[in-house]
Amino acid sequence: MLVWIVFALLLAFLFLHPNFFKDVQYVFTQLKIRRCIQKYVRTNFTILDHFLEVVEAQPNKPYILFKDETYTYRDVDELSNKAARVFLQSGLVKQGDTVAFYLGNEPAFMWLWLGLQKLDCPVAFLNYNIRSRALLHCLSCSGATSLVAAEEFQDAVEEVLPSLLEQQISVFILADRCQNERMVSFKDKLKQASSQPISKDLRSHVTLQSPALYIYTSGTTGLPKAAKLNHIRVWTLSKIWYSAGMNSNDVIYMSIPLYHAAGFFGLIATIERGATAALTTDFSASEFLDDCRKYNVTVIQYIGEIVRYICNTPKKLDDQNHKVRMAVGNGLREDVWQEFQSRFGNIRIYELYGATEGNFGLQNYCEKIGAVGRDSFLFKAFFPYTVVKYDVDEEAPVRDSSGFCIKAATGEPGLFLSEITMKSPFAGYARNLKQTEKKKLHNVHKKGDVYFNTGDLLSINEDGFIYFHDRVGDTFRWKGENVSTTEVSDVVTMADCIVECNAYGVEVPGQEGRVGMATVSLREGEKFDPVDVFEHVEKFLPTYARPLFIRIKSSLEVTGTYKYKKSQRVKEGFNPTEIKDSLYFLDDQEKRYVPLTLDIFNSVISGKINI
Repeated sequence: MLVWIVFALLLAFLFLHPNFFKDVQYVFTQLKIRRCIQKYVRTNFTILDHFLEVVEAQPNKPYILFKDETYTYRDVDELSNKAARVFLQSGLVKQGDTVAFYLGNEPAFMWLWLGLQKLDCPVAFLNYNIRSRALLHCLSCSGATSLVAAEEFQDAVEEVLPSLLEQQISVFILADRCQNERMVSFKDKLKQASSQPISKDLRSHVTLQSPALYIYTSGTTGLPKAAKLNHIRVWTLSKIWYSAGMNSNDVIYMSIPLYHAAGFFGLIATIERGATAALTTDFSASEFLDDCRKYNVTVIQYIGEIVRYICNTPKKLDDQNHKVRMAVGNGLREDVWQEFQSRFGNIRIYELYGATEGNFGLQNYCEKIGAVGRDSFLFKAFFPYTVVKYDVDEEAPVRDSSGFCIKAATGEPGLFLSEITMKSPFAGYARNLKQTEKKKLHNVHKKGDVYFNTGDLLSINEDGFIYFHDRVGDTFRWKGENVSTTEVSDVVTMADCIVECNAYGVEVPGQEGRVGMATVSLREGEKFDPVDVFEHVEKFLPTYARPLFIRIKSSLEVTGTYKYKKSQRVKEGFNPTEIKDSLYFLDDQEKRYVPLTLDIFNSVISGKINI
């Protein structure tokens, strides 16, 4: 009788908690990964050491497929040895120096990084869209003493070359020869260098706490910040694909820029799994499925926009004729998720959530459409986090009379925080202690605790599934990039006719993320100059950060703490029938801002104007 009672109770428990076994399996997997990394810490075993083991075990297996070329693990190892020697023999790069990459998607990105790892040189990944002041800023905050640039970006480098030379930053160009004598050509020297192994003594001082790379992230402070990623973090992020179920037989399709954490760690995960990566220079929706067939791709990596673009291509009879079994990424809308699986077959979607510099991540291991993860007591016990009430106008968490944060109610969007502990540290930003501290929240639920502020609003529903709602504060996401509204405002207010700028992101139907908009006030006696402002933002901001819409007001409203009010402006959007203020639209063809007419508005909303 007792057995039947226990059995009935067990059935009742599983009925109330249908995902319990998946929760347990996921937590065990994460604890296994944590124990594995702890072992690596004790033995100083880096991803480079693992790469060399893979080279020895399967030297002739393809590592990178690129266009019509195949680079085996042995090829990449030998090229990384040659690259390391070029750097050393130049006399411009010493063991332990930081080197910056200004490169697009190409195999050289990977073997250059591995070569520098063999010299104990951390690498800063620069966004190749940045120019001028932002480029110099990113180099400065990483502490890089050398810059490696692709030949196609030579003009952008030459624009700031006097400043680079003044700061004693050496410049290597990936070309056979370089007309500018102040820069060093790289490829000609690479051909002559030896491919023999590099002595391990050159990285004898490396520990897993040592910096491996810097990846830039936009935040609430304007120009990008360099997130410090040590070798522990490299291992942690590389294991995500293991959690998702990727194996050594997989071929992963890489179309995301490698300066992004998402893109680069796809290639690192390929090493961790001993798998193969098909790399493209950039994303093309029309060629995506053909490439998957060409390279026998089994795993694709996405950001939300990528999947939507694929779904927007004309339907074909052979849409399900491919070998793709899994898609790993973030930012996928529910409707696009359903459309993608309906059209292209039962491809498993493994949605992720996390920050490059963060100490925590979520994974939708239950494959619940639209969710980014699961809230389970087991997971929270080992990886503590919380969702707290947030005041969007004051841009701060809501605290009670005792000064502690108030937990958000079930289903209520709140600020997502992850606790900073010895097992879940937060490394912060290079040379920016102020902003590192700004990402920490103290005394959240008890005196003395410290949490990492993700800057995101998430909610947990009654079934325990976690959903992403929005970014808060001064950052929004567009075209797969985090856009700093402070940086945009700083640039826009440098235009002669503008005195104040409140930049923010607004939603456009059918589009992922938010498109840039700026409400501005003009200098006394000045009129809005649509050509000058266009030329200004074109020169100083990457394409994805340029305000598509500009709204002109006599003055800008502020909160009680003198911050620009964004939430109301965001809600109002850019509809000319509802806004009496003058509105302008960025017209790339006209090379100016033009008045936002109802026809333009309708064309943007309907998708006739491609933004």
